[in-house]
Amino acid sequence: MTDDQKPVTEADLHAYVDGFLDAERRQVVERWLSDHPQEAAEVRQWQAQAANLQAAFSGYARPDDNDSRLLSRVRTAPPPSTVWRRSALIAASLLLFMSGAAAGIYGERFINEPGSIQTTADSLPGQSKTAFLVYASEKRHPVEVGADQQEHLVTWLGKRLDYKLVAPDLTSLGFSLVGGRLLPVNGKAGAMLMYQDTAGQRLTVLLGKNPENAETSFRFQSAGTLETFYWIDGSIGYAVTGEVSRAKLQEIAEECYRQFET
Repeated sequence: MTDDQKPVTEADLHAYVDGFLDAERRQVVERWLSDHPQEAAEVRQWQAQAANLQAAFSGYARPDDNDSRLLSRVRTAPPPSTVWRRSALIAASLLLFMSGAAAGIYGERFINEPGSIQTTADSLPGQSKTAFLVYASEKRHPVEVGADQQEHLVTWLGKRLDYKLVAPDLTSLGFSLVGGRLLPVNGKAGAMLMYQDTAGQRLTVLLGKNPENAETSFRFQSAGTLETFYWIDGSIGYAVTGEVSRAKLQEIAEECYRQFET
């Protein structure tokens, strides 16, 4: 059976994302993806996750004498798709935890050291993107409290942030509230609200305490297909993240800003 006749499996898709396919099989997978837009969108999301995780952890990569022994155990390891998904979720969750904990424990030291640029504004977009990667692709449990309990959601999260929280109404922009969850932002209680359009495209709004009580202008940060629009106003930092155009995300962020300020 030729490569063209072999069915494209999930293992093929993960091997494609990881760059493990030969040129011939890669072309077969790319032709298959061009005929399957839903799977192609999922593959693009995997590629974005891999790029962000690689960027986040590349500074910690170190060669080791035991690396070759690890490779020899590949045949006894679980299927590639299981390993990839488990590793991606664990690594992204660890990044979210470490970025929040490190900022909370060492934040004051970083801020007070001469020449340091570690501020809430600097760390907020990274934490927002990590939260998006971990939760936006989750099908069964993307949020802790759903939109059907919106009043409870905003009251609960608002109390944890000591802030009169509202869930912005983005229906005029094509997005409806999915729900939200409590998570750490800079080592303190933070909140994430999730929205979704009719095509299932999601975006997240992250809120975290800003102990420096500084104010910044609106800023963008891009990472692969992800765009983040963030700002700090008074005691709260905000970040909106999604795989949408920069112009669309700016429109959404400006609407969030308007409603948070009312």
